[in-house]
Amino acid sequence: MAQVLMGTVTDFPGFDERADAETLRKAMKGLGTDEETILTLLTSRSNAQRQEIIAAFKTLFGRDLLDDLKSELTGKFEKLIVALMKPSHLYDAYELKHALKLPTYKYGSSLEDDVVGDTSGYYQRMLVVLLQANRDPDARIDEAQVEQDAQALFQAGELKWGTDEEKFITIFGTRSVSHLRRVFDKYMTISGFQIEETIDRETSGNLEQLLLAVVKSIRSIPAYLAETLYYAMKGAGTDDHTLIRVVVSRSEIDLFNIRKEFRKNFATSLYSMIKSDTSGDYKKALLLLCGGEDD
Repeated sequence: MAQVLMGTVTDFPGFDERADAETLRKAMKGLGTDEETILTLLTSRSNAQRQEIIAAFKTLFGRDLLDDLKSELTGKFEKLIVALMKPSHLYDAYELKHALKLPTYKYGSSLEDDVVGDTSGYYQRMLVVLLQANRDPDARIDEAQVEQDAQALFQAGELKWGTDEEKFITIFGTRSVSHLRRVFDKYMTISGFQIEETIDRETSGNLEQLLLAVVKSIRSIPAYLAETLYYAMKGAGTDDHTLIRVVVSRSEIDLFNIRKEFRKNFATSLYSMIKSDTSGDYKKALLLLCGGEDD
């Protein structure tokens, strides 16, 4: 049975964008800033509702809410709140721009052109295939095709002197999710190896990281993102950019599922790790977005 995806942030019942705009204006007007009110309100509204608050704020006060928030807040807390306020699709585009290290002024260009301009080799080819978003539809699984693809991957890697990277790229980038899950199982049966082990041996660098990310996402996106969050906080220092990106972008999609995978795979909870690895208003906002503790 397919997993039902659940976010931790939903539409706020009884939503009133004008009342929220007035509350936020009061929290920022005059000396001092009421950060507690700002974080409590904005983490409990959906992204669509936040966009309505932005419009109401400008209508009521002739001011740009995002500009006001940037001027009143600082540090990681500011970055988190600003991320929450961006429309979801624009936030994704902004994060892609950041990953490509593009200049701020470079908008309106093709994502594929920018990826091609910033990458090379088989890594580039795999990214371009994925950008086509043209996987086979999930349908009845053809076991003969599963066997054929698993054998092709085995021949392209473990049984070949060198590696036929193109075969991995084509199969990983075009087959349906349900088909690939069966291929990975069949590959283990045929070769005695997990597909991840073969990728580790047969590839390296950016291509290896990308292929592993594809495999992990095919197996379970929540589990993959739980791992991403864990390693963003594990050890000395915290990768706050990754922490913010995953929590914000998945809060209305599957952050509840990510929480469950985190607890299952890492013997601690996402809530507890955020609590121990962050501080101040930044921590308070993240914990509210996280949506609670997992026993």
